[in-house]
Amino acid sequence: MAARTILNTQCLFTLSRRAYSSTGDKNVAFLGLGNMGGYMAANLVKKGFTVRGYDPSKEALAAAAKDGITGANSIAAAVDGVDVVVSILPSNKVVLDVYLGNDGVVKHAPKGSLLIDSSTVDPNVPKQIFPVAIESGVGFIDAPVSGGVMGAQNATLAFMAGGRKSDFDRSVPLLKAMGAKQYHCGDIGSGQVAKLTNNMLMGITGMATAECMNMGIKMGLDPQVLLDVLNNSSARSWSTEVYCPVPGLVPTAPSSRNYDGGFKNELMVKDLELASGMALGIRSPIPLGAVATQLYRIVQSRGYGQKDFSFVYQLLKEENQKN
Repeated sequence: MAARTILNTQCLFTLSRRAYSSTGDKNVAFLGLGNMGGYMAANLVKKGFTVRGYDPSKEALAAAAKDGITGANSIAAAVDGVDVVVSILPSNKVVLDVYLGNDGVVKHAPKGSLLIDSSTVDPNVPKQIFPVAIESGVGFIDAPVSGGVMGAQNATLAFMAGGRKSDFDRSVPLLKAMGAKQYHCGDIGSGQVAKLTNNMLMGITGMATAECMNMGIKMGLDPQVLLDVLNNSSARSWSTEVYCPVPGLVPTAPSSRNYDGGFKNELMVKDLELASGMALGIRSPIPLGAVATQLYRIVQSRGYGQKDFSFVYQLLKEENQKN
């Protein structure tokens, strides 16, 4: 994995204030209508875009129809005649198949259209798609997201994009309809580098918060008092303020909803494995990332892959009870 040269030294935050165009790029194909994609597509409809969606799940298509999204029975049918294609898909293989397959986006998207992939994948995946897309006369950017299901629902996602600046600028009205922040991170694939870096740090800080909250509570501290101390001290972080792994302390955190409706542990494992592979390719040491990857793998091996990744707190708490 040669990811040495694709990332600028600093991601650039777009300050564009363009209003939604009333004439261009209004017809959108949305591929992948699951927990994230369904909300993202619905927010495009709310902002005045016409959206045709495709998902192999009939249930997902039926749910999307209630939000004004017209269903399609194939990828080719979904992208026929559209201005922009947006996708959010589960794996490297699926993304490559969807974009480069015989029924794929690149083969069937109209000339001059823009393709936006918001999946989280290996940075080499968009690098494989990009030259084929350009040769076919369509633009392509990788634009993975941060913010989870709640961010998708509330249109507060952050997009990290890689690709040509002109394609990124064109994508901004759509990204604004689905999120609050849009970053151009550099050449194709650099959005994935930024996303995987973010998610490895999120996994590490989440693990550390669970570990230290568990230790303090085991020593007899009141959980709310401990959290208040952390949130007003040097240990404060997103994991303590927004995503506390201890149930009942932050009502909006997945831990207070039986660890449901957040960022699934199995997806954290996938992203950490992708980030680990990226680090290996450039020989970048990740001792904490390696530990975090193994710990979340243990959570998954015990049958909790569908729970939010902050469920790691319960794993550590169970170890308390064994002692």
